[in-house]
Amino acid sequence: MLGARSPSKWHAALDKDPVLIAGGGIGGVTTALALAQRQIPVILFEQAQEFSDVGAGIQLSPNCSRVLRSLGLSQELADQGFLPQYTQFRHWHNGKIISETSLGKAAEQAFGAPYYHFHRSDLLNLLVDAAKTHPLIQLNLGCRIDSIEQSEDGVSVLVNKATYSGGCLIGADGIHSKVRETLFGSASPTFTGNVAWRALVPTSSLPKGLIQPAATAWWGPGKHFVHYYVRGGTMVNCVCVVESNDWQEESWSIKGDFTALAAEFADWHPTINTLLANVDKGGLFKWGLFDRPPLPQWSVGKITLLGDACHPTLPFMAQGAAMAIEDAAVIAKCLHQTENPTAAFLQYEKLRKKRTAMIQQLSRRNAKVFHLKGIAAWARNRAAKRAGGSTMNKLYGYDALSVVINSKKAGQKVKEQSKEDQRKTNERAN
Repeated sequence: MLGARSPSKWHAALDKDPVLIAGGGIGGVTTALALAQRQIPVILFEQAQEFSDVGAGIQLSPNCSRVLRSLGLSQELADQGFLPQYTQFRHWHNGKIISETSLGKAAEQAFGAPYYHFHRSDLLNLLVDAAKTHPLIQLNLGCRIDSIEQSEDGVSVLVNKATYSGGCLIGADGIHSKVRETLFGSASPTFTGNVAWRALVPTSSLPKGLIQPAATAWWGPGKHFVHYYVRGGTMVNCVCVVESNDWQEESWSIKGDFTALAAEFADWHPTINTLLANVDKGGLFKWGLFDRPPLPQWSVGKITLLGDACHPTLPFMAQGAAMAIEDAAVIAKCLHQTENPTAAFLQYEKLRKKRTAMIQQLSRRNAKVFHLKGIAAWARNRAAKRAGGSTMNKLYGYDALSVVINSKKAGQKVKEQSKEDQRKTNERAN
């Protein structure tokens, strides 16, 4: 347990009810930092014995990197992140570029924040290091929430036979969320018919210049292959998605068989086969991709959900973590603007539902679009050249840091308009 304090001492020291957070992944720790930045104390519970994030690469587009930079992490991001210069979509067999869009300085100028590639564990460590040094954040490891109780005074959780109390609870505990199950019961996901493989390739083992400084996706019939640099360009992260009829366990940590993966892409472009020939075979994993429809509600009173706990997103737009990071910024602002957690969570939910449902839908659509065949693939390729810019604007132009302010302005306008309507009605009556 890191920096543990008893609930009574915590309250006495800060004279403010802490926010309880379930889950110490990227979404949970970012939320803790965003709340603490607004002088809201946090007690976070992570059931694992250490902070770790399964998976390898993560893409931090401007819509989420601006949030992380607002938390004072600009230098750490710049030091550890890799800056891709463009995105590319390529033909699976001949390697021709289907569509290409500039990133690098162009993206930062257009959207006000950079586009980074990270190793997931590097990003989480960066966030945890910042949280450990913040006096308003209490991090607790090896702490699984056994039960949750809500009352008029707040929320209490039973953790390792100890009770912790807070003003509210945020469930950032992922796709198998205990908090979501407590609120809404268990629900079975739907297998998408896709299995993903992930692997890392040391850059030093590849021919110089083989992999360009880009986020590259190769589209093929029934499968696709994504690669990009992480860890300052010393490693290449690979994600390979293949259609499959086999039901796969919903886990990121199933060991993958290299022979089976290599066979899936044997007739693909030589670049793909060179990458596969040099993968770290001991670090090869696969997982089944499961889908869940958007939840009709995320909150019950002083308890709400965040990130994958309420809107798990398929990895076909590289926006899953970005949505959780956006959530963190919005929920912190909502809680800061009102002392009523129930009202804050309803506002947060209203502000975020449409955005996250759109990302879920587009990701779901891309699962099919990436794998088209024949004339449908030809039509897709022609359309892709025209669609890149508008898609980026929709994704990266979103500013989670200002959305609540804009919402309050809109609400004020509604109130003002209502007063004006009432004034006119009174005038007509007279």
